[in-house]
Amino acid sequence: MASDYIPRVVDDELDQLQLPAVILEGAKAVGKTRTLERRARTIHRLDRASELQLAQDIEDWVTTGEPPVLIDEFQRHAHTIDKVRRIVDADYSPRHFYLAGSAGENADTHSGAGRIVTIRMRPLSFAERQLATPTVALAELCDGRRPTLSGSSEIGLSRYVEEMLRSGFPAIRTLDGRDRRRALGGYIDRAVQRDIPIDVGRSVRQPDQLRRWLRAYAAATSTTTSLETIRDAAHRGDGAIPNRGTTLSYRDALQRLWIIDDLPAWQPGLSHFAPLLQQPKRHLLDPALAAALLGVTTEKLLSGDTLQPPIARDGTLLGALFESLVTLSIRVYAQPADATVTHFRERHGRHEIDLILERPDAAIVAIETKLSDTITDADVAHLLWLRRQIGDRLLDAIVVYTGTLAYRRRDGIGVVPLALLGP
Repeated sequence: MASDYIPRVVDDELDQLQLPAVILEGAKAVGKTRTLERRARTIHRLDRASELQLAQDIEDWVTTGEPPVLIDEFQRHAHTIDKVRRIVDADYSPRHFYLAGSAGENADTHSGAGRIVTIRMRPLSFAERQLATPTVALAELCDGRRPTLSGSSEIGLSRYVEEMLRSGFPAIRTLDGRDRRRALGGYIDRAVQRDIPIDVGRSVRQPDQLRRWLRAYAAATSTTTSLETIRDAAHRGDGAIPNRGTTLSYRDALQRLWIIDDLPAWQPGLSHFAPLLQQPKRHLLDPALAAALLGVTTEKLLSGDTLQPPIARDGTLLGALFESLVTLSIRVYAQPADATVTHFRERHGRHEIDLILERPDAAIVAIETKLSDTITDADVAHLLWLRRQIGDRLLDAIVVYTGTLAYRRRDGIGVVPLALLGP
């Protein structure tokens, strides 16, 4: 067991499951293999040509060995799921197989329904980066306990900005300056030039065009910008604007690699709300990828001097990247709480809330993000409005900010530094 392993929120999920097979899916370099290696006695790595050939040539080779068996990059062998399913049909022993996959183009996971569970792994949340000890647990907020909020953080704006640029990829974030920027650029280049699923269409085999589109997508971080607006921003001044089908191919391909990680709109099912916006909020897998695509530095973000494709937004790019970092972290924390994460916005824009966490029983926690070290009445106005609309269905409401103290306001709204929030 490697001593430098970074504990992940998903570890507890994996350890608690009593099913015979688990798929851990997510983008390349988020740490899936390192997490599963610690649990496996036999490892088959299908991203190695020699082992993939064995899987193709020898019947059932991929499922052999002393359990637990880890099959890494399982989607590279089309029949892996079927082979695993046949075995677990006969032997329902817990944790017989772990499967890791970083692209979904060939994985028919539905054929294992009821026997194979899928868990998502994202880049490191803020708590997993071990920069501070969280004092506020999202699980308690989702339980409706309305816990006392306390604690103090020494992490300020400059460190948050550094984390936006450093990334949540375990291997990349340890690099310094230029090496880290090159590694993030290389990650993007590989996705654009080599990793796009072949069956998505020939149109995505134009890497320069796709990269321009992805840069515009990065500029739209934390907004509900339409795909048409992103397309136009990417190709402004260029007569060869791709058609809608091509841009949909871009989006679909990058979603299947988990590089695009949009936040869907909340559908509360309450008729007294005004018509709601259906558009998702735009996010990439990690705000550091957005920053790398836009070529921003700490100095440029703090000064507001950032060049980017012309995307309309209410605030600064720095505020958008902070919201994206909070969103990444909340999604990681919400997963073991069985809560879905969405955003809320009325179509006319009068009321909006950055993050809505919804339990299976439809009770919710509402979260706003604020790039500020102080919180005013104006910053909680939408949360108070939502509480008036849905009453006890709102379990709790907090603002995540860049200040130092965790506390509750007199109106009951919680105020929590990102550094003090954990699972």
